[in-house]
Amino acid sequence: MEERRINVVVNEEPKSVDVEPRLLLAHFLREVLGLTGTHIGCDTTNCGVCTVLVDGLPMKSCTMFAVMVDGKSVTTVEGLGLPSELHPIQEGFREEHGLQCGFCTPGMMMASKALLEENPNPTEEDIRWGLSGNLCRCTGYQNIVKSVLWAAEKLRSEAGAISR
Repeated sequence: MEERRINVVVNEEPKSVDVEPRLLLAHFLREVLGLTGTHIGCDTTNCGVCTVLVDGLPMKSCTMFAVMVDGKSVTTVEGLGLPSELHPIQEGFREEHGLQCGFCTPGMMMASKALLEENPNPTEEDIRWGLSGNLCRCTGYQNIVKSVLWAAEKLRSEAGAISR
């Protein structure tokens, strides 16, 4: 199959790569770019572990072709924060024990980021609705919700400190 060149910004880094038109975005991120934080679970968009942000919107990369992000910006969990400076969402998951096995965590974090960008002051119900496309088999969700509430509070306090 003939390859097609795509130009995409991944985690704020421009990339120009030749890909097969049928290559899934999840496989492009993991196998071509080496960004293995994006997990692959169900291959049917049911579980959400493959969630990334495409131009700021949460998308399930297991059923999206890499060629579909040509000219767009993609953010993976690796682009969320740094080991030395965690993003408030990552801090929230650590502080509130929002993970157990960790398999769903990257997708949960990316869906949470999109949610908090749209709604910086969510209720517990807002969070549960916003994360409803992401499944977790371990936690029972309560600590995930607490983690997102923690992150929302920290992001609001940081925004308040900046505006002063």
